[in-house]
Amino acid sequence: MAAAATCGAGAGSPGSVAAAVDRSSATSFQRKGPRAGGADGGGPRLVSIAGTRPSVRNGQLLVSTGLPALDQLLGGGLAVGTVLLIEEDKYNIYSPLLFKYFLAEGIVSGHTLLVASAREHPAGILQELPAPLLDDSYEKEFDEDGCNHKTPDSSMKMKIAWRYQLLPKMEAGPVSSSRFGHYYDTSKKIPQELLRTAKWHGFFLPERISPPLTVEPCHLTHGYMKLLEFIKKIVSEEGVDGSHPQKKTKNILRIGIQSLGSPLWGDDACCAEACDDSHSLTKFLYVLRGLVRASLSACLVTVPAHLIQNKAITARVTSLSDTVVGLESFVGSERETNPLYKDYHGLIHIRQIPRLNNLICDESDVKDLAFKLKRKLFTIETGL
Repeated sequence: MAAAATCGAGAGSPGSVAAAVDRSSATSFQRKGPRAGGADGGGPRLVSIAGTRPSVRNGQLLVSTGLPALDQLLGGGLAVGTVLLIEEDKYNIYSPLLFKYFLAEGIVSGHTLLVASAREHPAGILQELPAPLLDDSYEKEFDEDGCNHKTPDSSMKMKIAWRYQLLPKMEAGPVSSSRFGHYYDTSKKIPQELLRTAKWHGFFLPERISPPLTVEPCHLTHGYMKLLEFIKKIVSEEGVDGSHPQKKTKNILRIGIQSLGSPLWGDDACCAEACDDSHSLTKFLYVLRGLVRASLSACLVTVPAHLIQNKAITARVTSLSDTVVGLESFVGSERETNPLYKDYHGLIHIRQIPRLNNLICDESDVKDLAFKLKRKLFTIETGL
């Protein structure tokens, strides 16, 4: 039809005939993309969305977690339509940082946020987000932290070099808000002018439920039901589920849920070993995963896995998540005083990464990973 329309418009002119012959000689192995001027008759197949990029492995659309080193460990980023589960550290010191990085990256990229919590008000969480480094100041800040730990010992120089091992090799540093993945200064808060431009939706459980929460064993708790209804409503309103095909501009919905499965949500996963066959937490994740799969959404959930007594529930929670990352803090453990770990604050475990369109999940090849919270930066290092 495109060739016929072109010939009709050219009325037999040599230029139109040559163009038609050139198009007819294109094989099926040539990818059709938008022209430089953006005027393509059929339009581009893939919609370009700010803050995303296709995976080099399978073409899946990716978003950044807000921590470039973690993006590399996960195969380039977090796939749209998947759920990332963060196993909280024992004292919940470092997992909130990953949660905030994920949300801050959404604001910088222009994505819509959905923040759900039973402990902190979403507005308060957003006020505590770290400030992005949008220029060459990243290298200066990184080098300053490195200079504070310099020693003449050659082994220490090697450890400092490990800091750069997991950083993207093709990018020297964040230069604009349009790039994929940014770095953040934990010593500063996100600028208010940037926060005012953000589009976000908050779910604070105490404001959604007036009577005291009651534990409902083996059933979906009232808090989980309210949250699922809220997520489904926002997904539809934002049009990320395809309910508004006439909407030309597409965007990503970032869903962040804090401390899911804790008693604050009315869940008994952390204080009972009953309900071996069914549990509200696993039912919630099953429905949530379906909502995320069918929309342009990416979800990060933090769970106090160390408090869940029933290991069968822990295993099912893992299987219902696409990506699982565990944080193990050295605070209060014997490793805190072990000289081998003196330069680190904890270990990070990549327990599961998704193998999309397959029945089983991949496992990360990198096992010896440690994290450290410096004065301004949260870094992931190897070489233990």
